[in-house]
Amino acid sequence: MFSIPGLKVISLTDAAAVRIREIMAQSSQEETPALGLRVGVKKGGCAGMEYTFEIAREIAKGDEVVKEKDATVIVDAKAVLFLLGTELDFRTDRFSSTFVFNNPNQVSACGCGESVEIKPREGALAAQ
Repeated sequence: MFSIPGLKVISLTDAAAVRIREIMAQSSQEETPALGLRVGVKKGGCAGMEYTFEIAREIAKGDEVVKEKDATVIVDAKAVLFLLGTELDFRTDRFSSTFVFNNPNQVSACGCGESVEIKPREGALAAQ
């Protein structure tokens, strides 16, 4: 497990925790039980990276498991340095509902909001 004293990889707002619990409840009837919501990052989009989500059915070596407010988030091992200190929120407005990353490592975002530029957390590489 990766950790820096006093710094969580990811934290959840109440709204995000509620939505994650709803997603897990919906997938509980499937043959392979869901362990949590996997979040990560991948290359793509005009700003360089995109956040990813999927139902996690296994925990891979190096993944960070965050249990908070009766919800479980599994941070992909390749995304940990990009998500250190991030708060995951869930917002609903008149036309959409979406998870929102309040990421201190995010440098910029494209105009449509689908992709972001993220730099690894300062000093995090030295702490490994």
